[in-house]
Amino acid sequence: MERLLLEQATEILLSHTEKITACEEISLWDAVGRVLAEDIYATRNQPPFSRSPLDGYAVRSEDIRGALRERPVRLRVIDEVDAGHVTEKKVEPGLAVRIMTGAPIPEGADCIIGQEDTDYGEDTVEIYAEIKAYQNYCFEGEDYKKGAKLLTKGMVIGSIEAGVLASLGMEKISIYRAPRAAVLTTGDELMLPGEELFPGKIYDSNLYTCVTRLKSWGVQVTYQGRAEDDAKIVAGHIRRAAENADILITTGGVSVGKKDIMHEVLQILDCQKLFWGVQIKPGMPTLCALYQGKPLICLSGNPYGAAVNLELLIRPVLAKMSGRYDLAIKRIMAVCDSEFLKMSHVTRYVRARCADGHVKIADGSNDSGILSSMCGCNCLIEIPAGTPKIEKGETVCVVML
Repeated sequence: MERLLLEQATEILLSHTEKITACEEISLWDAVGRVLAEDIYATRNQPPFSRSPLDGYAVRSEDIRGALRERPVRLRVIDEVDAGHVTEKKVEPGLAVRIMTGAPIPEGADCIIGQEDTDYGEDTVEIYAEIKAYQNYCFEGEDYKKGAKLLTKGMVIGSIEAGVLASLGMEKISIYRAPRAAVLTTGDELMLPGEELFPGKIYDSNLYTCVTRLKSWGVQVTYQGRAEDDAKIVAGHIRRAAENADILITTGGVSVGKKDIMHEVLQILDCQKLFWGVQIKPGMPTLCALYQGKPLICLSGNPYGAAVNLELLIRPVLAKMSGRYDLAIKRIMAVCDSEFLKMSHVTRYVRARCADGHVKIADGSNDSGILSSMCGCNCLIEIPAGTPKIEKGETVCVVML
């Protein structure tokens, strides 16, 4: 198959990706990062009563008209009300109720005079300033009214949305089910952290990079493991993993070497091959197929190549699958404070850090087998095919991570 442009490869994958419509009810504590499956309407006014915005005294504005420090108004204090409590007393002419922030405003009062403008009296209070009716007065329903549409189906729930839902008294909410992913790393050389490292072996970083990144996107990882370079064994892993996954991700075995077995795996599984090869660096030999109608995306075994394609190819698929618009790839323009002197024959992605409209290439190697120099990076500089070099001060396109 001919190598595709990144845009073509992405379009093909998205054309075979369905949005998850299955719903589930979960605790509000677990809702952040999930997608709301229903419109949310207010079932009551918020706040449910008129309340005081400060510590002071609930009074009638006409009773304190003309009050000055040199000529105070004196009122009789008939009660005190704290937040979480109510008073049955009514503020009639010449009376006041001491009140704390958040407490319900008693009947008859139309304003709250701050305690700093009084003598802090308990039986009687001297008031040293006048305010108008409904000054320092939080009305019932000023946040939202009963029946108002507060949240829209398809919204991603963040901490503020969770707070709004909590203000409605909702303990559980209906959300779309999160995508389920299976991750399999391949290679005779791989060992897991915690195991004794034998000669010729390396610890498997790809499994941890992929699984933790997927989890940060709200994806449920239902299967994770590693397998030796044996096509039948790998095919067996994928068969089992597919039973409870919406997307299948592998690393390694996608090039043209003797141990690049994923092509044989696809044949064993009778997969529908979508494409092999994307015109980008790193991660050019990415192999994509459908297995039982589910995307099977086989990434390079090189750590940086796998990480880049996780962002560029798999992230858009998960954004569509989950309905999370916040996962869509974001590109911005920034001034490059570094130089990159290599010719880019295909679109190249260089690890970097972006802030305040400027971007700086990370120190260290940009080779596809190097992962450590990506530490602290928050973006990739996208260098179009045919670009001879990047010089300091040039404006470049940046893919935010």
